[in-house]
Amino acid sequence: MKVDSCCIQWYDFTDMLHEIDLSRADLNLLVLFETVFEEGHVGRAAERLNLSPSAVSHGLGRLRRLLNDPAFLRTPRGVVPTDRARALAPAIAEVLRGIRSIVANAESFDPARSTRRLVIGAPDGVSAVFLQSLLGLLVSQAPGIDIGIRQLLPVAGETLPERAWSSVFADLDARALDLAVIPADEAPARFEKRTLYQEDFVLALRRDHPFLAAPSIDSYCACSHLVVSLTGDPHGFVDAVLARDGLSRRVALTVPNFMFAAAILPDTDLVCAIPRRFAAIYGARFGIAITDPPLPLGQFRLNAFVPKVALADAGIAWLLDRLADATR
Repeated sequence: MKVDSCCIQWYDFTDMLHEIDLSRADLNLLVLFETVFEEGHVGRAAERLNLSPSAVSHGLGRLRRLLNDPAFLRTPRGVVPTDRARALAPAIAEVLRGIRSIVANAESFDPARSTRRLVIGAPDGVSAVFLQSLLGLLVSQAPGIDIGIRQLLPVAGETLPERAWSSVFADLDARALDLAVIPADEAPARFEKRTLYQEDFVLALRRDHPFLAAPSIDSYCACSHLVVSLTGDPHGFVDAVLARDGLSRRVALTVPNFMFAAAILPDTDLVCAIPRRFAAIYGARFGIAITDPPLPLGQFRLNAFVPKVALADAGIAWLLDRLADATR
């Protein structure tokens, strides 16, 4: 049976901790290890930890005795970890994640006093829908909480939703995101799913566009089209819908997000399919007309996903509830 080397190092490290009298060990040395490992420089690590460089150097001496290894070697540009330090880094990171989780859950969460930063991942046409309402809720209920929005994109060329968004679930597992809102219905059993709203697509175009006077499937296909695509790939989901009826269109322009598309449309002859809720909020602001497409482009649900274990964190559970309020 093949055993992963990371697992071996994990067991080596945890066995080592069991052998140490923890009442005499300073677990802050693990934080020191993590910071120096990430920074690769004693001075920068000292600034990040609000310590003096000499205090960090002294701590590294104690760390070497704890690990029975030099841990970090000095170079003209900073420090580099030894082979043993590299091997132990994943296990030390896992131990620190567990400790931080215990501490976070031990403290009662009060949104009115909290100063946490929480990260939400979503496609831009989704985050633009809920963000304004969510910010309003934060102002009134949790003025000290900061929010990070990270744009999520499906895996390029992948049409199956469970595969298209697989990287998102990996980021949730790694706690790079606190929760994610994506157009996927299935997820591994370890994730909690909450449906926020139903969505479909409408057409956005300038207010005096000829298509509005004589809308039809033929006139639609004859238009020049704009597709939102971060990679610049002109083939979108609309092309797949058209192809089922033996139809096609010309994609004259691709842009990386829906806000960019909405800003461009008023001064062009282009037509773009955009989410209905996004259109309802931003159509008037950008001065664009909104109309239903001449053929159904499909409906889908926007679901929020969060690891079930993360819901033990009252702050994340609270954020999930507020997100539901913001999209209601």
